[in-house]
Amino acid sequence: MINPLDFTGKTVLVTGGGAGIGRAIADSFAEQGARLVIAENDPAHAAEARAAFGAMAEVHDVDVTDRAAVAAFAKALDRPVDVLVNNVGHFLAAKPFEALEDDEIDAILTVNLRSVITVTRAFLPHLRAAAPGASIINLTSIEGFRGIPNCSIYAAAKAGIAGLTKSLALELGPAGIRINDIAPETTETPQVPVTFMIAAEHRPHIERWIPLGRFGTPSDCAGAALYLASPLAAWVTGTTIHVDGGALAAAGWTRDPNGNWTIVPVVTGNGFNF
Repeated sequence: MINPLDFTGKTVLVTGGGAGIGRAIADSFAEQGARLVIAENDPAHAAEARAAFGAMAEVHDVDVTDRAAVAAFAKALDRPVDVLVNNVGHFLAAKPFEALEDDEIDAILTVNLRSVITVTRAFLPHLRAAAPGASIINLTSIEGFRGIPNCSIYAAAKAGIAGLTKSLALELGPAGIRINDIAPETTETPQVPVTFMIAAEHRPHIERWIPLGRFGTPSDCAGAALYLASPLAAWVTGTTIHVDGGALAAAGWTRDPNGNWTIVPVVTGNGFNF
């Protein structure tokens, strides 16, 4: 029986593939035989990836927000790309909309949306060379599909990815290139260390905040990426997989300490419990 998740002989490019979700995605494709190309601008993470993957991967020191650097990177890669994973993204500045400086807004848009556009444009010739059957996977966020206070520009950028994906699915479909998004809820990574962000006394509530009872792990997104890039998803394009434990479906509903569903915090005589 043919393994639909066998990527032997395929080239998979992952931006930000040295840590967190990107690294988990790279690990999963490597386990399925893919040849990796990793773009990573953090020297320590790049070194770790080189040590971990050895000859299975090319690790390039590339800042995907630098158009010239991306163009040079694409020109230097002399083979087709079967799968492009646009993973890079970052909150950068969490503050009220009115408090954001112009350069902060530009930086948030650049790292979260412009980089996806830049990398995708640069590597489209490589994807066309691998088509039909080539695939683009963009990492967006649950925040592109719901409101998030103090991160309005981040949310706008992530929502922009969804619009880009839907439109490019129409343009690229006739060429045999599929494009889809993965939208995770809060995921435990070096960038977002959930365990340390929530006070110890509140951690027992986590199992009631999300329907499936926990925050995400990088491997959750890696599984979705494998599916989207594989023949199992051969008729899937222009859509988003919400890797969020049911958080978006909950739409603000959570459970109180007694297990009852509510849309407001539990109130005690001294105020809010959490």
